Amino acid sequence: MSSEPQTASAGQRLEPAAIIELLKPITWFPPMWAFICGVVSGWGSAEPDWRLIVAGVMLAGPLVCGTSQAVNDWFDRDVDAINEPQRPIPSGRLPRHWGLTVAVTWTALSLVIASMLGPWVFIAAIFGLYLAWIYSAPPLRLKRNGWWGNSAVAICYEGLPWFTGAALVTAALPDWRVLVLALLYSYGAHGIMTLNDFKSMEGDKLTGLRSIPVQLGADRAARLACLMMLQPQVLVVLLLGLWGHPVHAAIIAVSVLMQIRLMQHLIANPREMAPWYNATGVSLYVLGMLVSAFAIQSGNLM
Repeated sequence: MSSEPQTASAGQRLEPAAIIELLKPITWFPPMWAFICGVVSGWGSAEPDWRLIVAGVMLAGPLVCGTSQAVNDWFDRDVDAINEPQRPIPSGRLPRHWGLTVAVTWTALSLVIASMLGPWVFIAAIFGLYLAWIYSAPPLRLKRNGWWGNSAVAICYEGLPWFTGAALVTAALPDWRVLVLALLYSYGAHGIMTLNDFKSMEGDKLTGLRSIPVQLGADRAARLACLMMLQPQVLVVLLLGLWGHPVHAAIIAVSVLMQIRLMQHLIANPREMAPWYNATGVSLYVLGMLVSAFAIQSGNLM
């Protein structure tokens, strides 16, 4: 029996709702938030063009992130047939090959929009789209190993959008402190990606995807994820103190202490508590991103 998931007949009417579901709007928030953090961190004395900022938000979320979701669903359709059979492609609600068509079309559209927002934004978009494709597509298919796959997603969700937002408002290579923060929060996002892998452990095992929970087991993977989320935030606290922003550093320090408390519940039962921690501890993590961005902004204005 073929492993190809069920597909709709050639004459089936295409449902726009299926395309929107394919692009997974719920996943757009992290890169859009990181982009806003980049805008805040790079904000100088000049008033930015809000039309460009709106275009940048659309680029980070619906376009580049949407592209990554379409690419992933197309090349991951066999895995989704096990983990999420209700998805548009394995359920047959999206006509045959439309998943790939959307992925290619969104890639081209992303590049067109990025080319209008400046050279640094265009370069970042090219790199982000490249990671989106090699994450899911053979022969590299980075998602086969959680170490590489989570790194690619973390960079695309946090570091690149942050860089893009700062580059857009400065129309130049962002300040080195902006780059440091973007890298640190990208590192921590690797742990967040590990939390997202707990829900698909069975399907990953059956299809040979070596996610971090599959490789280490749920307990060890949860401890690693917590460590990777905490390490960069501690460094951010220290750096903000050194850069002369003790109030911002103190706010993030309190957030870290709260996260440590929440992590105790996560580690006790990681497979069941991962969604809960995403709604609580990860929310504190991303709020800290914005706090640090404001610190850098105030530093630029001094």
